[in-house]
Amino acid sequence: MHRDGAVVADDPAAVHDLCVTKATTELHDADLRVSDVAWVPWTGDVMAEVVLVKGGPGPAEASGGGALTGQDGEAIRKALEALGFDSPKVFCTLSRPSGPIDAAEAARRICEQVETVDPQAVIALDGTAASDLAAAFGLPRLEPGKTRAHHGRTFLALDGFEASLGTTSRKRKVWNQLRNLKPRGSAW
Repeated sequence: MHRDGAVVADDPAAVHDLCVTKATTELHDADLRVSDVAWVPWTGDVMAEVVLVKGGPGPAEASGGGALTGQDGEAIRKALEALGFDSPKVFCTLSRPSGPIDAAEAARRICEQVETVDPQAVIALDGTAASDLAAAFGLPRLEPGKTRAHHGRTFLALDGFEASLGTTSRKRKVWNQLRNLKPRGSAW
């Protein structure tokens, strides 16, 4: 690889920077391929070990925030940290915009995002995200709380993470589902 005419293959930081730039470009391109749709901006680390997928916008996103920038994003990061994941190494996205979208376009976009980030785990935070991820990767229905290995990744669906925040019993249920995911360590 070259940057400004210099060989950077022996410089891990330079290689990492090039990978981040390439991934960021690919993620923006994935958004642009879906025409006439106003996406909630994705957030987080494009070299993440975990991708969090929420079906549609919640209160924080509807008021102009990026994906999972509200109370649900804070709560899921704390939960992942409690499980041993590096919470800053998380990429957050929505599988659906606030308006209508063709299901095939949504599936194509979410597949491109996950393939670009190349995480060890993908978590569907609700039923819509689980359905969209299953369609994107040709998987059977993702059952809440059951991990599914596919092409070197672990997929996990949760039974409505954001909705669980208001009820202790639902929080407990979703926490038990999330505990089925185990960190493997970071490639970076």
